[in-house]
Amino acid sequence: MKVRVVVLGAGFGGLELTTILSERIGDQLDLTLIDKSDSFYFGFSKFDVMFGRKSSEAVKLYYSDIVKPGVKFRRENITEIDAAAKKVTTDNGTYEADVLVVALGADYNVGATPGLAEAGNEFYTFRGAEKLRGVLPAFKGGKVIVGVAGAPFKCPPAPSEAALLMHDYLIRRGIRDACEISIVMPFGLPIPPSPDSSKALLNAFAERSINFIPKKVVKALDPSRKVAILDDDSEMSFDLFLGIPKHCAPDVVVQSGMTENGWIPVDKTNLKTRFPGVYAIGDVTSVGTPKAGVFAEGAARIAAESIIAELDKEEGPSPYTGAGICYIEFGKGQVGKVNVDFFSGPAPKGTHTEASEMLVAEKEYFGSSRKARWFGL
Repeated sequence: MKVRVVVLGAGFGGLELTTILSERIGDQLDLTLIDKSDSFYFGFSKFDVMFGRKSSEAVKLYYSDIVKPGVKFRRENITEIDAAAKKVTTDNGTYEADVLVVALGADYNVGATPGLAEAGNEFYTFRGAEKLRGVLPAFKGGKVIVGVAGAPFKCPPAPSEAALLMHDYLIRRGIRDACEISIVMPFGLPIPPSPDSSKALLNAFAERSINFIPKKVVKALDPSRKVAILDDDSEMSFDLFLGIPKHCAPDVVVQSGMTENGWIPVDKTNLKTRFPGVYAIGDVTSVGTPKAGVFAEGAARIAAESIIAELDKEEGPSPYTGAGICYIEFGKGQVGKVNVDFFSGPAPKGTHTEASEMLVAEKEYFGSSRKARWFGL
């Protein structure tokens, strides 16, 4: 009898886990991959869309292209998760599993920040990036704020990247001298685990006259006065606000009873939840790594190996180290890189590789290799 695996969410984690299981035990596998969307995109591609470098269609990868042994994709909305029974209900039916993997990521609560929907623009959703592609050309100059509304948030380098790429965009438009760019960040440094990466970003901000405002979050926007109100009640005026909304677990996950303090707790060595036969990987968990695709991918590898080991009644894999690589857009056609390890030592540590044109090609390969591996394209 084939093992029934149901994977909820087809992001970095869901796609990597599905691929490993198909490669390793495809002939024993009956895997259903469920996602509400018809397509995948890399998070960094939102900048391509936002700044008009690529069309929306050019960055999408369609799940219908996935053809793997033992795998079927279903585009459906998940309405209920019964973790104890390993049963999932969607708008199209019910799925019972021997192994359930929750990889549904984090959602955005725009309404949790008063005024953000009315006076600001978020760029963390694909729709938000598409909207900004139309907004930015109409911007004539003034004060630009890239503001974080709460932590944790996906891809910690992204606010810094947005500010640096905005600088380049305004230069191309010939209006940079008529603009002021500021970043409001909850951390003391742009990338706390990597002092060298943070130093490089702070130097880049200084060279470009970008204001870095640490240890603050934006708690509200006042649309009538066009001001951002920070958590210390100080105010900043703006003409263009680019926001990172508060993050939260999807409602269906919260309603399932799997969460504690907003996220799913897991054993960080193997990504198992407290429910037998149920794993959780990626942004939906409180495992302790940043909410970023590369960490979801790393967690998926350990979860997949753990699933296979249990099927074969063998010893489990080596513990998850929480290691990952993040590429950082520095603008001016250059990309930097930070290698971060969260669990191997007594404290998280990161090493920095200086921004260069060579790393642009490496980042492109990062995307193309996963496109080939997950979609066969």
